[in-house]
Amino acid sequence: MISRVADHCFWFGRYLERTESTARMLLVTQNLALDGELSARQCWRPLIIVSGEERSFVSSHGSDAMADAEAVQGYLTWDEENYSGIKRSIEFLRENARSIREVISLEVWEVANELHLWINSPAAAAEYRNHRYGFFRHIRFVSQLCLGLLRSTMLHDAPLNFIWLGVLLERVGQTARTLDVHHHAFTEIEEAHQVVETSLWLSLLRSCSGFEPFMKRHQGSVTGEAVASFLIFEPRFPRSIRYGLHAALWRFHEIRPPAEHALPGAGTEERLKELEHWLRAQKAGLKPAGIHDLLTHVVDETAGICNVIRKELLGVG
Repeated sequence: MISRVADHCFWFGRYLERTESTARMLLVTQNLALDGELSARQCWRPLIIVSGEERSFVSSHGSDAMADAEAVQGYLTWDEENYSGIKRSIEFLRENARSIREVISLEVWEVANELHLWINSPAAAAEYRNHRYGFFRHIRFVSQLCLGLLRSTMLHDAPLNFIWLGVLLERVGQTARTLDVHHHAFTEIEEAHQVVETSLWLSLLRSCSGFEPFMKRHQGSVTGEAVASFLIFEPRFPRSIRYGLHAALWRFHEIRPPAEHALPGAGTEERLKELEHWLRAQKAGLKPAGIHDLLTHVVDETAGICNVIRKELLGVG
């Protein structure tokens, strides 16, 4: 498999996961803004920070706009200069899919192409104006359909492994960013009513599609520590950081078996192993005050691992 194709596969996976994650967070925050006793800034500013676009957003819209629901949603959905936004992510998703048309299945290509055509159509703009919930839900549904088709219609060989490696590393970074920003914001709320506090933590779980799995594992009170521990350490939840790192290492070993020392990828394997082992060791002594440092390390290391992958395996940089 040539490095150019592997690179497009990797980024196809990353943009697919980024599209689904952004739509999900916007959908959940809409509900939180209606149900939670939070200011508009407390609701919408975290989304800008999670996307890593705070500086660009403030530069173009001003800091006061982070309390403007329409400005934040418009920027994260339509802005052509925001490469983490939904429209641009779908554009890059489709472009990468077109470049690897010979290795992805017809069904995957059709779904990616149809999503691109839809987001650029008058129907999507009308849906955004008139039925915002349905707009974001449609993007989530199509993205999740594409994720399912990848596994059910493609050969489980090198192209799928590179795609899924991109999905998993993007997912780990997104979960860590989301938990870090929201955990910090929620713990700053002074004397919130127990019902309000519970609704905030549940909204965080919903933003990571973890509400039902969490409730099956924790049938007692919903606390910040329990939610954070679940999203970081739960080995059976597909969107937890621990699960994502373990699955990413498994996918990497499918691409480059551990015994093949002559093949490139030693640096990637070492950093993935170190991060996974380090994370497991944190569980026993983790305190609420240390959650931010843990998540910051995960975000930084995940970004570093992606850069090493591009240098060692994809011939970039």
